[in-house]
Amino acid sequence: MLDADLKTQLKAYLERVTQPIEIVAALDDSEKSREMQGLLQDIVTLSDKITLVEHRGGERTPSFAINRPGGDISLRFAGIPMGHEFTSLVLALLQVGGHPSKLAQDVIEQVRNLDGEYRFETYFSLSCQNCPDVVQALNLMAVLNPKIQHVAIDGALFQDEVDRRQVMSVPTVFLNGETFAQGRMGVEEIVAKLDTGAVEREARKIAAKPAFDVLVVGGGPAGAAAAIYAARKGIITGVAAERFGGQVLDTMGIENFISVQETEGPKLAAQLEQHVRQYEVDIMNLQRAEQLVPGELVEVRLASGASLKSRTVILSTGARWRQMNVPGENEYRNKGVAYCPHCDGPLFKGKRVAVIGGGNSGVEAAIDLAGIVSHVTLIEFDSQLRADEVLQRKLRSLPNVTVIVSAQTTEVLGDGQKVTGLVYKDRPSGDAHTVSLEGIFVQIGLLPNTEWLKGVVDLSPRGEIIVDDRGQTSVPGVYAAGDCTTVPYKQIVIAMGEGSKAALSAFDYLIRSSAPVTDQAKAA
Repeated sequence: MLDADLKTQLKAYLERVTQPIEIVAALDDSEKSREMQGLLQDIVTLSDKITLVEHRGGERTPSFAINRPGGDISLRFAGIPMGHEFTSLVLALLQVGGHPSKLAQDVIEQVRNLDGEYRFETYFSLSCQNCPDVVQALNLMAVLNPKIQHVAIDGALFQDEVDRRQVMSVPTVFLNGETFAQGRMGVEEIVAKLDTGAVEREARKIAAKPAFDVLVVGGGPAGAAAAIYAARKGIITGVAAERFGGQVLDTMGIENFISVQETEGPKLAAQLEQHVRQYEVDIMNLQRAEQLVPGELVEVRLASGASLKSRTVILSTGARWRQMNVPGENEYRNKGVAYCPHCDGPLFKGKRVAVIGGGNSGVEAAIDLAGIVSHVTLIEFDSQLRADEVLQRKLRSLPNVTVIVSAQTTEVLGDGQKVTGLVYKDRPSGDAHTVSLEGIFVQIGLLPNTEWLKGVVDLSPRGEIIVDDRGQTSVPGVYAAGDCTTVPYKQIVIAMGEGSKAALSAFDYLIRSSAPVTDQAKAA
């Protein structure tokens, strides 16, 4: 099952195991069971601390649990965790085997102190780059707290279960049989939903912080670069981010980041955070900014009720997927309306879907989905596709794709539980047409996360923060960088350069104005 190189790497990791591990597999005569058996037998040969017990049948077959002999850890994989989930398997083996987690100690204690019974089920797909964070977080929580159970379920393998529970996006998490959450989450976010007092405690801690020299709002490539450049100047630097990594976390393959031939978004996001943490940067994750108040000390008010103050602020709040804003879209979001074909595509195997948007992202999505679903209808507002010609040629070569141009999607249809179709208007004639389908993937560009800044900083008609060549906004001491600004070409490498420039500009502003907070603190 594992090739020689992967075995060598896994063997090196398993040398860190300090406690015995017992893998208990539920198998049958299916091909997938034989694949799982081969994988588990390979793992057992790589460490004398791991044993394998096989049973016939079970609640979900094939599946396997990882525990310590006689232990009380409830952690199970229903499916074969390869692809993006192979790292989840490796981490589960290490953590059950006694290797310590890198999670902050205060968060570990929060998990251990959770009281009650928590039975989590996570549906994932092997092509989903968002799923591993959720699977790994809940696996670790199951290792830390015996009252927490977790099973990670490959939705493509257990399609009947997915259909019965109407799972139409991944990751989808159930807690004690009820829907708990959808989308990327880490341990801190999960604990915040379970421990209702956590948000208030964190807000009090944030409110007590002294003023910063530079406060970066946003933790994507622009924000990370700004934080690093500011911290290297030796000034007091903070980062308030709704989710560190930003939109990069939702990006699949990255092949144009100079000097790195190929990487993936979640991997790059983790490296960004690790780099920032090498410096004395106060990272405040899971914090959404709601109001900017200019002044000698600029104030940023957070959704939690806390507020932060700083001599300078760098806005790097990024962008999000643009919605169609038609009736039915919000009602059927994650019930057939999706925005990530890589993540959710496998859940629509053999079904009919639509892709909205004929740019590069839309055509790439249609090409990817055509290999999974029975038919793809691509709908483009313009009179022609806007994607690169090489992508259009590939699209036209696919027999199960229909392209409709000069069409405006006007409504998402459903039966109250899931999507059943869409309505579009033929723009030249004005005629309405209905397409019957089960999934709609929206790929129509990005929308800057700047609504909270209206009336405070100058915005373009598209809602982007207007900046000059130094990253300065219309408010003195407030700078901006990345996809939320008017700087053209929304690319990772450009965002990093703009974030670095904004930090250097902020530092220049500080040294040319009155003494920075750092110096005031030293004199106090």
